[in-house]
Amino acid sequence: MGSNEVASNEVDRKFRFLTAYKDGRVEIHYSTQKTPPSNDPNTGVQSKDVTISTEPPVSARIYLPKIIDPNQKVPVLYYIHGGGFCFESAFSPLFHSHLMALVAEANVIAVSLEYGLWPERPLPGSYVDAWAGLQWIASHVKGNGPEPWLNDHADFSRFFMGGDSGGANMSNFLAVQIGSYGLPGVRFIGMIMVHPFFGGMEDDEMWMFMYPTNCGKQDPKLKPPPEDLAKLTCEKVLLFFAEKDHLREVGGIFSDDLKKSGYKGAVEVVEHDGVAHEFHLFDPAHDKSISLVKKFASFLNEV
Repeated sequence: MGSNEVASNEVDRKFRFLTAYKDGRVEIHYSTQKTPPSNDPNTGVQSKDVTISTEPPVSARIYLPKIIDPNQKVPVLYYIHGGGFCFESAFSPLFHSHLMALVAEANVIAVSLEYGLWPERPLPGSYVDAWAGLQWIASHVKGNGPEPWLNDHADFSRFFMGGDSGGANMSNFLAVQIGSYGLPGVRFIGMIMVHPFFGGMEDDEMWMFMYPTNCGKQDPKLKPPPEDLAKLTCEKVLLFFAEKDHLREVGGIFSDDLKKSGYKGAVEVVEHDGVAHEFHLFDPAHDKSISLVKKFASFLNEV
């Protein structure tokens, strides 16, 4: 083995989801699969992909529940997937199946965001993309936006936002922005956070590595301060925790911080014993996975 080859394989930093080499290469430890949109003849749920922005590239997969009345209006869910900001996709089989099941159970329109991933899109790019997605959804408030499904069937007096893991983190960031700047024409009912990622553990270093202009371990995206949490204008928050999740502790700290912050809404916590991070995606037929989807759906229908 030559000296150049040895040098090229010298590790600079190694994290849970990625390895960075001293020659500048990076290796993501997980691959991302993608599947096309589809329709389910059994539930009547339809899906399709739409472009939100071409530069930077941002898109989404939209899910429409079975519509019986052409004038029917249903709640809107803005969903942001997890994946450590560097892998996974709104178009992956895992998230596609999850959103198909959730939309069928809840009878809502869902917009599942396809945002840019590190390293092609360094942080805070994912957060910027998520904000762009939110603004795109809100452009349909008056019924004259670019997407007919939202124009015709979205009830913006019943708007929800949420995600899992890093996507839950981005949802909280957006909720703080809504609290600061508003979202005209939209009644923000609730936020759903499944196995959320926040600061206070070894993955902080990975997040800061992907975010060169970060503000350290107290960065408000990583560790939201009480004054930010107090700005949340949604009427309720639902948190899902898994007992064996490596993020369980930091999720619990966030929950406690939220309750102490002065946030005026309701906070509900659902814990599943004996299961790990994202269990519901990897084993959707598990009774606890079915329970999670049903609870998520009931939250979307309790206004």
